[in-house]
Amino acid sequence: MKAITYHHYGSADVLQLEELEKPIPKADEVLIKIKASTVNRTDCGFRNPEFQFIKLISGITAPKAKVLGSEFAGIIEAIGDKVTRYKMGDKVFGLSTYTFGTHAEYICKNENNSMAIMPNNYSFEEAAAVCDGLMLAYANIRKIDFSTPKNILINGATGAIGISALQLVKYFGATVTAVGNTKNLELLKSLGADKVIDYTAEDFTKTNEKYDVVFDAVGKSTFFKCIKLLKPKGVYFSTELGPYAQNIPLALFSSWFNGRQLKFPIPKDSREDIEFFKMIIEEGKYKAIIDRTYTLEQVPDAHRYVELGEKTGNVVIHN
Repeated sequence: MKAITYHHYGSADVLQLEELEKPIPKADEVLIKIKASTVNRTDCGFRNPEFQFIKLISGITAPKAKVLGSEFAGIIEAIGDKVTRYKMGDKVFGLSTYTFGTHAEYICKNENNSMAIMPNNYSFEEAAAVCDGLMLAYANIRKIDFSTPKNILINGATGAIGISALQLVKYFGATVTAVGNTKNLELLKSLGADKVIDYTAEDFTKTNEKYDVVFDAVGKSTFFKCIKLLKPKGVYFSTELGPYAQNIPLALFSSWFNGRQLKFPIPKDSREDIEFFKMIIEEGKYKAIIDRTYTLEQVPDAHRYVELGEKTGNVVIHN
């Protein structure tokens, strides 16, 4: 099978098209013919780690997982003897968060892994483009108590995580201020934003409005810059570690700041979450946003584009 591999850390130039052996499913696995996947910030971060501790996970001197890619949509082509959840020909979508491997023509996944039957109203490209952003956004949003009305600001609302966060908090009934660039303001409104801020014209940290939650979905602000935006007992979330990895210790001690907190939950994916994502998609409460599409052979170009930090929604790879 064809796959995009990398054997050394570095720029997108380390990625190469390679012929690998087609995997064979174990008794409790399914073989998926991948029809679409994505390139996201995680792929770029593991290919060329900014923080050296990433290498403790991915490999000290060289990457252990030679094929990146964490999202997929495809067709089950073979099943193991003990598989009961799926059958051959099923269309599935989901995540391969910790083992990667979706920048390839095939992948084997345990039937209980983070995947589900595809939404009946989505294409392969749309289905591949939702799970990572939703998983990362939901890891934070599930920590919010929506039993009372919430006023939420989302910074970086046009990236994969931000677009997911915007639609999720609207699903749970929040009032949302979305921060994005000029070209995407109408998109943000169409996805449910009650108010939009153009960061090219206005510094959102200068607003006088107070929020129950500030969610930095792109990691370009800090708790200390945003603390004045928070109501008493307000919560700041960020998808990044912050300067000098400050968000980890601040998550332990931030409640000392007049009750205002920073929370930094560790994302985890599950089959149950994928089923929830499928439900809201089929209910028409979530829309996939695709910026660009590339072929498998063009994955290095997709990495270069994602690294610019200017994508809207998701960058999809189609096989």
